[in-house]
Amino acid sequence: MDQYAALRANVGLLGTELGETLRQHLGDAVLARVEEIRQLSKEARQGNSQQAEQLRQVLTALSDDELLPVARAFAQFLNLANLAEQHFSISAAGRSSIEKPEPLTELFQRLKDTAIAKGDIQQAVRELSIELVLTAHPTEVARRTLIHKLTEIAACLAQLEHPQTDWQQQQLQLRLTELISQAWHTNEIREQRPTPVDEAKSGFAVIESSLWQAIPDFLRELDADLRRDLGTGLPLDAAPVRFSSWMGGDRDGNPFVTSKVTRQVLLLSRWKAADLFIRDLDLLSTELSMNTGSAALLDASEQASEPYRAVLNKLRQQLIITRDWLTEALKHDRLQRPADLIWHNQQLLEPLLLCFESLQQSGMQLIAQGRLTDTLRRAYAFGLTLLKLDIRQDAARHADVFAELTRYLGLGDYSAWTETDRQAFLLRELANKRPLFPKNWQPSADVQEVLDTCDIVARHGNEALSTYVISMAGKPSDVLAVQLLLQEAGSSFAMPVAPLFETLSDLQNAPDCMRQLLSIDWYRGYINGRQEVMIGYSDSAKDAGVFAAAWAQYSAQEALVKLSKDYGVKLTLFHGRGGTIGRGGGPAHAAILSQPPGSLAGGLRVTEQGEMIRFKFGLPELAIRSLALYASAVLEGMLLPPPVPKESWRSLMSKLADDSCNAYRAVVRHNKDFVPYFRAATPEQELGKLPLGSRPAKRNPTGGVESLRAIPWIFAWSQNRLMLPAWLGAGNALALAVEAGQTDLLNEMQQEWPFFATRLSMLEMVFLKADPEIAAYYDQVLVPKELQHLGVELRQQLAADRELLLKLIHSDTLMAKEGWIRESIMLRNTYVDPLHILQVELLKRSRHDPEKISAQSNRALMVTIAGIAAGMRNSG
Repeated sequence: MDQYAALRANVGLLGTELGETLRQHLGDAVLARVEEIRQLSKEARQGNSQQAEQLRQVLTALSDDELLPVARAFAQFLNLANLAEQHFSISAAGRSSIEKPEPLTELFQRLKDTAIAKGDIQQAVRELSIELVLTAHPTEVARRTLIHKLTEIAACLAQLEHPQTDWQQQQLQLRLTELISQAWHTNEIREQRPTPVDEAKSGFAVIESSLWQAIPDFLRELDADLRRDLGTGLPLDAAPVRFSSWMGGDRDGNPFVTSKVTRQVLLLSRWKAADLFIRDLDLLSTELSMNTGSAALLDASEQASEPYRAVLNKLRQQLIITRDWLTEALKHDRLQRPADLIWHNQQLLEPLLLCFESLQQSGMQLIAQGRLTDTLRRAYAFGLTLLKLDIRQDAARHADVFAELTRYLGLGDYSAWTETDRQAFLLRELANKRPLFPKNWQPSADVQEVLDTCDIVARHGNEALSTYVISMAGKPSDVLAVQLLLQEAGSSFAMPVAPLFETLSDLQNAPDCMRQLLSIDWYRGYINGRQEVMIGYSDSAKDAGVFAAAWAQYSAQEALVKLSKDYGVKLTLFHGRGGTIGRGGGPAHAAILSQPPGSLAGGLRVTEQGEMIRFKFGLPELAIRSLALYASAVLEGMLLPPPVPKESWRSLMSKLADDSCNAYRAVVRHNKDFVPYFRAATPEQELGKLPLGSRPAKRNPTGGVESLRAIPWIFAWSQNRLMLPAWLGAGNALALAVEAGQTDLLNEMQQEWPFFATRLSMLEMVFLKADPEIAAYYDQVLVPKELQHLGVELRQQLAADRELLLKLIHSDTLMAKEGWIRESIMLRNTYVDPLHILQVELLKRSRHDPEKISAQSNRALMVTIAGIAAGMRNSG
């Protein structure tokens, strides 16, 4: 039986509906042209070179008027194929064909066969702490309005799986046609860049449409698993998974995130939470109509005949007043907060717990464990601020504050001081009770902005804020400076301050920097036994290539775990992973289990970026599955940690890291042709025009590769399918190891060390997605003759690396064990290939004669970029 038959049927159904929409709105001729292109693409993929040539001829001959509808047809189809696939992974038909359909059940079964005591498993569950930090990245290509339509289409697919009367079936088909038609008539490319506030709203939308339901459902599943396998369930206040956000708080390199924007996002977040809890209370008030209750409840309800309703309606009323005040506050820069608002989580929890305990005492446990438990679980997971906000800022911006201040006070120039002098100054001021900033000091606009942000932190407190992340941190003074700024702003809570180590040299120096910090008595007192450190994945990979970056990340984590043990500090590692392999992404389960032993003891904090938020959490059932994958991986990492690497593994891994870094940098940094080749062979220059995220694509508009943000760097290479950052250097290093007679050791590492096995399986996935023929076509049409030799060399390297990897994993096909991933990549290729050919044609036209390029062609180019991103899934 074909296990993917249901998936293909749905893909076929959505394709037919899209075809019908095209026929109605564009006529038979356009539909016939699209169908001809699809057929040619399918045959070309099966190896028919004649059809491949014909496909190129048809696409390059399209007139300006035909380009846009054809590009849109294929891009829309990829969105629909992604949706069918998401739906398949959570449908009854799909569960049997995907990897780990029931991750938690599987884990608890495996734990039964080990010598681990039940008490230890219960302890691990109690300590389970996963914080997923939603970040808006320029790669979320789809607009919120389209995401809504796609969610509705998924609901139709789900309903079509259940028995329907003929009439119902007909109505569902009509609804499906209508939604696909709505999507077709919606501009898939934004007219303007989203603002940071728009990005934050898209984060709230994911919670409202999916996670609000998924969190209590997931906790019910976990609770049932625990009762079945361990005999005790989850405590009511358990919040093993929480969400935070960078949207509206991450100002690193984004001039549009100001203190005003941060305040607005914090207020909007509270507004959305109040709104969602009001809806919950509407429902609870309808359901909890019981008239018997505890003495405490009857007192609180002033002896009302329906005491639960009375208490819940009073809370609901207060939340409505709070929401109304927030609506008003959003219109002003400052507004005095009245005392009767629901502002602290305790105010929300008290009445809910009163109802819960009363139901328990009155013999109505079943009712207490229904919808009311769901609302309580949401109150613990989301609270009144919905998402806690991180603040991120560059270390240099904090140093600028003190440089300007010390010059004003006549103390010298902080920016010229040694690290020792900086620390002495900061520690002296941290211990001082008097204010440091003079009343009449008028700082520059940039410095004032940093001070205003700290003021917002102090005003909003620890229920609304999570961590202050310092990018490009390398010295203890970088951390102490932020603590002094927050103290001066009057912050009443010790906000966790996390240095972010992101380049190769930063990662190598991280343990030394943290050792210096932890040896400061004042500092250890301030952190109260808890330290957070952020590990950057994207910048280190861009700096040194994936192998060297991965080993530097592993080694830094390992050293930090040991260091925090020595100082008796609980360490939380915060992983700044992207969606792609080149930025530390890839399957989360494997990635978590490939971390050093002991690195999960302080919980897991990890970024979820851009479009990956939608792929993992966009539908409630998908979100439940993603949460279960995270929870099972972290529990497994805590209870069945990976082995400590042997010395022989370490020394070979160090050698692989060095060799791969040298090979990577020889191309990216030291080959004079590389930057012009990169600019010609990818749509890197054109990406800046795409209104994706609120951040500029470059830190410095005139710089080379080093000034490019990690995201456009990866995004550009996934557009021409060379996928260069995700593999360059790795194969060279492996080849040298094989030449040196290390094949047996490589085999041992692959079998016994999850960290190394994960590196190889990520390379497998990259090689399956990379397509040298498509990359060669970009070169042939777009790259000047004198630079084409570099493309030839890189593709030869790719082919050699691929062959070597297949030998090392003892297989003749890539991803042979991961049928599901193979299937999903193959399924898309037929629809992505025409977009690549169109993109090349459009790039050629726009570069050849930019003056003549029509608005329609420009939009078609943007559509191909967005469509390929959808086809490649983890594009950035």
